[in-house]
Amino acid sequence: MDARESFLQLSDSLNQAVLGQTEVVERLLIALLANGHVLMEGLPGTAKTRSIKTLSKLIDSQFSRIQFTPDLLPSDVTGAEIYREQNGTFDFQQGPIFGNLVLADEINRAPAKVQAALLEAMEERQVTVASQTHPLPDLFLVMATQNPIEQEGTYPLPEAQMDRFLLYVRVNYPASDNELAILRLVRSEKSGQNEATTARISQEVIFSARKEVNAIHVAEGAEKYIVDLVLGTREPDRYEGDLPKWIRIGASPRGTIALDAAARAHAWLQGQDFVSPDNIRAVAPACLAHRVHLTYEAEAAGVTRTDVINTLLKVVVPT
Repeated sequence: MDARESFLQLSDSLNQAVLGQTEVVERLLIALLANGHVLMEGLPGTAKTRSIKTLSKLIDSQFSRIQFTPDLLPSDVTGAEIYREQNGTFDFQQGPIFGNLVLADEINRAPAKVQAALLEAMEERQVTVASQTHPLPDLFLVMATQNPIEQEGTYPLPEAQMDRFLLYVRVNYPASDNELAILRLVRSEKSGQNEATTARISQEVIFSARKEVNAIHVAEGAEKYIVDLVLGTREPDRYEGDLPKWIRIGASPRGTIALDAAARAHAWLQGQDFVSPDNIRAVAPACLAHRVHLTYEAEAAGVTRTDVINTLLKVVVPT
């Protein structure tokens, strides 16, 4: 079985465990292939936690969960130096951030110092404690969640940290037929009727798949389309319509890099050896929505960031 067949099997297994959330499953696999992090926003009970926990069971990996609270300390995430009386030395005790797949639950409850510690880990793939730098595992993915309606005891994520996430995924309620299937699935799991196990994918398969993704061809026309989309968020005045009224600040060059990486991963999952405009359009909302900042007029009108990117895709066309 080659790397792509392994990922298709992984996708099937995830969709069987996380019903009605095919987009969430696809975005998780794209982040895994593109070596990026995911920010998921959705109401409680929409399988955000279940998604990453199921993925960790299907991959030969170590899963860690960090439940963010306002009183959390940076050392609770990164780890700390522990004094050993036996030999009078300090040993570094690793924190939960040293897992392969890390669930940062309710990340917007973390105070500024904790967010700063997490920022270094996400961007630099390392942790610095007591002037010592400790590298994180080669396979390292943070899936952060936040509740869009909870306000008490929350700290909005700084724009610098939002920009570190490769993808932003809005998780909605499942359809009614999926809700019925979820009910039956949970019932069968509790009764022990759904205990079939699938062989875990090794980390070497993931690294091999990433090499194949990096080798996906991106033609000059596709590259220009990626750049035009990002420039459209920075210079909305170039287009007629509501975009100039909605966009206050556009995406950074990190958005361009993210869109390129995610489009190549999407093309690879589709069995293509090149990136098409359809691949770019498929991942553009997830790559750019959290990097666009809205005007007060847009927020007052109830326009979402995803609405803005979907409008942008209508006015910016590939050449």
